[in-house]
Amino acid sequence: LFGLGLGTTITFASSHWLLAWMGLEMNTLAIIPLMAQHHHPRAVEATTKYFLTQAAAAATLLFASITNAWLTGQWEIQQISHPLPATMITLALALKIGLAPLHAWLPEVLQGLDLTTGLILSTWQKLAPFALILQIQPSNSTLLIILGITSTLIGGWGGLNQTQLRKILAYSSIAHLGWMILVLQFSPSITLLTLLTYFIMTFSTFLVFKLNKATNINTLATSWTKAPALTALTPLILLSLGGLPPLTGFMPKWLILQELTKQGLAPTATLAALTALLSLYFYLRLSYAMTLTISPNNLTGTTPWRLPSTQLTYPLAISTAMTT
Repeated sequence: LFGLGLGTTITFASSHWLLAWMGLEMNTLAIIPLMAQHHHPRAVEATTKYFLTQAAAAATLLFASITNAWLTGQWEIQQISHPLPATMITLALALKIGLAPLHAWLPEVLQGLDLTTGLILSTWQKLAPFALILQIQPSNSTLLIILGITSTLIGGWGGLNQTQLRKILAYSSIAHLGWMILVLQFSPSITLLTLLTYFIMTFSTFLVFKLNKATNINTLATSWTKAPALTALTPLILLSLGGLPPLTGFMPKWLILQELTKQGLAPTATLAALTALLSLYFYLRLSYAMTLTISPNNLTGTTPWRLPSTQLTYPLAISTAMTT
């Protein structure tokens, strides 16, 4: 965990491509023991897949920054003037955070991890590449919009036929990143706001699934017996992830659509808004499984309405309050 923190901090603080690359590499190497700590074939497979994709992305990034230094004679992150290295770096960072069409590793990897490591992968691991994308963003506008729209589409489409919660969360992550990338070049502050709200919502969702020990939709249907109060609150978190109006998750989407229309990109905004409906469908499925189905032989009337008292209760209560 110390290595993770250090890697991200180094990338944040760097103005030289080599240092930024070093921070990203430290990030990758630090999370690998966390991923493989349960010596299960699935976890080992996920770790290997993650390592290979991240190594490929880091190699592309290093190659692109060397090409940039060769063409322009400087290593500054802020001054990428040539379109070739700029495009390559954007694609390498897109592969790092799992933007479509470079997303295929993310659901597979997340499915092989336990929920705590999955949470780190979905939140903390996005920070360092995002810091770099934010710094090089003005140079390749069409590429960013294409990446953004494909991500929102695939993030919505991919989650439709899933029953595994971790895969659903992976596709949810892809869709949210797509929204962030869409507005990145017009308003970085909205992107950061979206990233922050996404982190809070994902944190709540992962904690809920962890408290229920749930990894697929079927387990959620029996969660009434474990913690009815928690089960009653969960649809609020899920619908906030989907972006329904009275909840926090609606705010970033609204601001993004507003910004895109201001920039004269009404068709892009319309398409993004329609893809949000796809995501909403599978969040609704989860809510339905949790609250509108009664598991067999379930005596909900006799269950005490309280949260199971664990160390996760307080963080969950705070993040849920922020989400809804």
